[in-house]
Amino acid sequence: MDISAVKIGFIGFGSMAGAICEGLLKKDAVPAGNIYACARNQERLHAKCSNLGINALASAEEVASASDIVVIAVLPEQVEEAVRSAAQALKGKIIFSIAAGVSCSMYEEWLGEGYSHISTIPNTPVAVGEGIIAAESRHTLTDEQLALFEGVFSRIAKIEYFSPELLSLGGTGAGCTPAFVDVFIEALADGLVKHGMSRAQAYAIVPQMMKGTAEYMMQSGLHPGALKDAVCSPGGTTIVGISALEECGFRHAVIHAIDEIMEK
Repeated sequence: MDISAVKIGFIGFGSMAGAICEGLLKKDAVPAGNIYACARNQERLHAKCSNLGINALASAEEVASASDIVVIAVLPEQVEEAVRSAAQALKGKIIFSIAAGVSCSMYEEWLGEGYSHISTIPNTPVAVGEGIIAAESRHTLTDEQLALFEGVFSRIAKIEYFSPELLSLGGTGAGCTPAFVDVFIEALADGLVKHGMSRAQAYAIVPQMMKGTAEYMMQSGLHPGALKDAVCSPGGTTIVGISALEECGFRHAVIHAIDEIMEK
């Protein structure tokens, strides 16, 4: 199928669904007229859809019937009800689940055989086409369906596959940690403001530094420790800052944050 002709529907249209939709539109992956959505709050749905130029529909069944790829974007505890109510219309469609903790085996239990579904956990940077989609390696898509799924959503995210037992961890690494980075950006900016830089200028340079550093690592293939060492001149200012971070338990705090998430 021509990717530009694919029709995508959202059952549930909260923040993550909206981010995926924004990314698809920003990257010209799918025309706005080929995107459909439904949600319980019709007033809010119509306002959001009108703003994006996409189609608001009344029910999950209508969205599934109109779409080639159906994004299940309701809360995890609402997924079973949503897919059972639209089961007939979901036949033959690609079911793209973004509800955390909802696995392939759960869809098999609720829908039985004959359905094509893949369970994932995306992150919010999909809104600007720079996201990550952590996907369960166990799924029921055909090779052709998987190629279509990747063809559409690789426009807005790096798709990384994890075994069922590691999907939650992959989702943590992709989905929770943007908030960690946001806190780090804010803290760096606070430090610069403390010493006289304007808030606007701090927020102009710090995110660009983060973006450039990440891009440099990905393109160079160098270990982050090697990149850090390259900036730390003997007796220089950077190693003093690194030492201060270590004294405050920076690494331990980050690792501990992951531990707490996984134990929740």
